[in-house]
Amino acid sequence: MTPPPAPAPSTAVRDALTTVLFGPDFRTEHAFWRKLTTTEPFRRRTCATPREQLDLGYARLRLINRSLDSAARLACDVRALTALHEWLGPVDPTLTTLAGIHYNLFLGSLLDHDPEGRRDLSAYLRMDEVGTFLCTEVAHGNDVTEVETTATYDHDRDGFVVRTPHARAQKFMPNTSEAGGPKSGLVAARLVVDGTDHGVFLLLVPLTDGTGTRPGVRVRPLPARMGSPVDHCLTSFDDCFVARTALLAGVQGHVGDGGEFGSALASRRRRLLVSIGRVTPGKLAMSACAVGSARVALALAVRYAGHRRVAGPRGTGSVPVYAHRTHHGPLADALATVFAMSLLHRRALDRWESSTDADGRANAERLVAVAKGWITWRARDVIVECRERCGAQGLLEHNGLAELVTGIEGTITAEGDNLAVQAKAAAEMLLSAPDAVAEHSGEGEAPVGDLRDPAFLRGLLADTEAAWFARARSRMSAAPPGDALGRWNAASGAALRGVEAHAARQAAEAFATSLAALPEGPARRRLAEVERLFLLRQAGRAAGELLAVGRVTAEQVRALPDLYEEAVAAVAAHAPALVESFALPDEVFADRPIAGAAYADAHDDPAGPWHRTPVRTAEGATR
Repeated sequence: MTPPPAPAPSTAVRDALTTVLFGPDFRTEHAFWRKLTTTEPFRRRTCATPREQLDLGYARLRLINRSLDSAARLACDVRALTALHEWLGPVDPTLTTLAGIHYNLFLGSLLDHDPEGRRDLSAYLRMDEVGTFLCTEVAHGNDVTEVETTATYDHDRDGFVVRTPHARAQKFMPNTSEAGGPKSGLVAARLVVDGTDHGVFLLLVPLTDGTGTRPGVRVRPLPARMGSPVDHCLTSFDDCFVARTALLAGVQGHVGDGGEFGSALASRRRRLLVSIGRVTPGKLAMSACAVGSARVALALAVRYAGHRRVAGPRGTGSVPVYAHRTHHGPLADALATVFAMSLLHRRALDRWESSTDADGRANAERLVAVAKGWITWRARDVIVECRERCGAQGLLEHNGLAELVTGIEGTITAEGDNLAVQAKAAAEMLLSAPDAVAEHSGEGEAPVGDLRDPAFLRGLLADTEAAWFARARSRMSAAPPGDALGRWNAASGAALRGVEAHAARQAAEAFATSLAALPEGPARRRLAEVERLFLLRQAGRAAGELLAVGRVTAEQVRALPDLYEEAVAAVAAHAPALVESFALPDEVFADRPIAGAAYADAHDDPAGPWHRTPVRTAEGATR
């Protein structure tokens, strides 16, 4: 193993792999946000208190808004929103959270439900008021259909009275404090007209005016939480009145001039899903944030591994810690995972943007949800591994890894807790999954396949997915009838494994598509090596199931560890060059001491004895 620093990759190879990771429109979609991270206002700085970090986040949010040619255009452009999260997420998680809420959940929802521009949004577009989103409650998170805040239509005043009925219905975790200036929010509430509950809708409610809360609004800060500081609060309403125009109306429903309710949708659940449709782009944004954070963590770990020297074999002196397989092996594996995360994110984004009919939209939405769970969970694995590979240096805040470790937890929970989102996808796929491959009786031979053939390895992922869903259906059928929860509990474990295999298969197919687009040459060889490592890792994890259904032989299972080690060596030899394809600006590394060879200088003591000029005594000694 040749440790870093390795020869710099050719510009052509680096650019080709950058295109693989970011798509063909890198300059159009990503250049602005990448450049922003290099400017002085967005450079890494030390804040003494969480409140200072929060105030900095809001100040930077306004800087972004002033730099835009159109805040509305950003809110309507999902690719631009995800690119923002991809680049700014690892730089300032507080800022990224605030920006996602304001531009996607708040402005995006307002624009989606007012295509004719009848509502005056100028205060929010100029950011005279910051927008926030009040959906979940203390007792209702992923079960948003059950929120208990009410918005009751008042015929006499031609508006709605928003009320919080009890403590469990307080809005949970919106950024509604006085920090950041005046705020308005979109409040999810049960729409009650003439005593009839029509389901959950969004209403635009002014919250604060810069000096305090508005009439009928109560805000209390939540206890400090792990991760980047955001002004998460408990928010409740005491007969807070808003005009009828505050309702975000559309096909989901409206209240007419005469106070009558109408809707094109009979299902109350469907009305809610239309109202909060911006949660799906939010999932894409969380995936993007996780991908960007994992890239930065991996780049830091690979760089540090080349600088940090440790004792080599006896008599050989010191070597970079990267020279040891125990160190570069996990980083190579993480590199393959980061490529897979990036490609799956692009695949989900493309599917979402290109879907037109109802079936296509539903399938794309499910892929976005599955990808969000898989990507954010894998990002946590990568970030924690990189932190460990950097030892105690990785725990120091100034090196930037510690905040990535805690920050990734927010993406796992935001826009739908991963496990709940994956369980929903598992239940949907359980009903539509294809029949599993037929199990071999043991009398015949397993299908011929070569573990060095990527197409065969991709096929094994499809086999794994089908086998897990077949197991889930079998367990559901064997459960006692009449007990829906019991049947789901029997099937859920296997179904979730099927969803995991599905996500990995989608990433594998994205690898294949990207490879097919590359001409023969070094860039294609590098990507093929990364793909092979990813596929072998997946095959190794599923080896038992694949052997059980006859898709691999015992000899192939025994061969997998050696083939995996070969793939690790191939990727590890080029890891520094592969990291270059992340296109991270030099400024990102300049603000993190661990990224440079002189990282120890960050701990220099100007008054240390090593800085004193030696004084020679009369006897010739020095002191």
